[in-house]
Amino acid sequence: MILPIYGYGEPVLRKVGENIHKDYTNLQELIANMFETMYNAYGVGLAAPQIGLPIRLFVIDTTPFAEGGDVSKEEATELNGFKKVFINAKILKEEGDVWGFNEGCLSIPDVREDVFRHDKITIEYYDENFTKITEEYDGLRARVIQHEYDHIDGVLFTDHLSTLKKKLIGKKLQNIMDGKARPDYKMKFANKKGR
Repeated sequence: MILPIYGYGEPVLRKVGENIHKDYTNLQELIANMFETMYNAYGVGLAAPQIGLPIRLFVIDTTPFAEGGDVSKEEATELNGFKKVFINAKILKEEGDVWGFNEGCLSIPDVREDVFRHDKITIEYYDENFTKITEEYDGLRARVIQHEYDHIDGVLFTDHLSTLKKKLIGKKLQNIMDGKARPDYKMKFANKKGR
């Protein structure tokens, strides 16, 4: 089932997510719905707060980066089919060079800005079967994970921008809150009347 994506200004996007247990109600259905919602919006990641749930759960599939042709052959191999579920994730380490990449967010349509993040992460999480895993990732895979991880900590990519950049996109952010954004997927807006 395709769910509405909560837009910038919705309070749930600022909440630190709660850990969940393996008996969380309809967990497998929720995960399936999140992937379906993400694919419908042409995203590469989606966190539970973006569908109104303040829990520590996010899904990613970096295949579109591999198919886009903007990465090296080696990177494309790593990104193609990299589909994962992260439950109760905890980033243990961020290291390596800090590099910029033009990021966007399904909760903040039509806004893209360069965000600087560490190249390499070590993350501990549970998968959809509640198997505990610790892994290292780098490059775009690490970046997508860091972006979605921010969501479960109540952080948006716009929080990484300079004061000047935030001021420059202020009108766009207000338009999203007011429901004036027109993405081609279902959204729930903070200030829109009759929602």
